[in-house]
Amino acid sequence: MTDASQTKSRSLLDRTFGLTEHGTSVRTEFIAGLTTFLTMVYIVFVNPTILGAAGMDKDAAFVATCIAAAVSTLLITLYAN
Repeated sequence: MTDASQTKSRSLLDRTFGLTEHGTSVRTEFIAGLTTFLTMVYIVFVNPTILGAAGMDKDAAFVATCIAAAVSTLLITLYAN
């Protein structure tokens, strides 16, 4: 199989992000993304509860947790491509 025909047979996501070259697949990346999303959702709701029990304003802790999660997600996205 030539490089041109091999490139055409790969999915758009594989060609865009070089999944094959990095030794991964769309399925693996989807599961990793879903795991990260579920972890972030858990943290966004549990962290303010814990900080609220420690005496902090629960609403402020919620907003701060959301901002920290969004900023850290954007940074790692840009860093890791």
